[in-house]
Amino acid sequence: MKKIILSILVVGLAASCSTEKDYIVTIKTEYGDMKAILYDETPKHKENFIKLAEDGFYDSLLFHRVMKDFMIQGGDPNSKNTKPGTPLGNGGPGYNVAAEFNKDLFHMKGAVSAARQPDQVNPDKESSGSQFYIVQGKTWTKDELTTDQNKLNQAVQQCMQRGDKDSVRQM
Repeated sequence: MKKIILSILVVGLAASCSTEKDYIVTIKTEYGDMKAILYDETPKHKENFIKLAEDGFYDSLLFHRVMKDFMIQGGDPNSKNTKPGTPLGNGGPGYNVAAEFNKDLFHMKGAVSAARQPDQVNPDKESSGSQFYIVQGKTWTKDELTTDQNKLNQAVQQCMQRGDKDSVRQM
């Protein structure tokens, strides 16, 4: 497995018509740079990410988890200078960040999100203090999207024909 070593640079960017600030971050790897914007809609996560980046916390860490067509995850301090085969994904700065869910934000290709433990061990849905992932996203063809939309339409029609309005509302 190839290691992807990262470091992160942060640049402040004043949001237009606002006193809030969005930030552009550059995630540097030996395979090239990625740029992301940290928006003010999740201020605790934004501030925490910026603080860790400015403190050099992310320097020389690995993207330790890669899931094809879904995401790449980094931010585990245990990944610095680790030996191949070492289990990773449990390290952090010693604290979590309170959940900041926003119904207007969703996973899409390029989104940066905070990693967290599953709900059964993390009922407050707090985020890891340092681990994050970048959504890769599957590239869908027009035929695949059309097929999925047709399947959804058929399922809705079947529920309607059965008079199962509650199921239709949940879809």
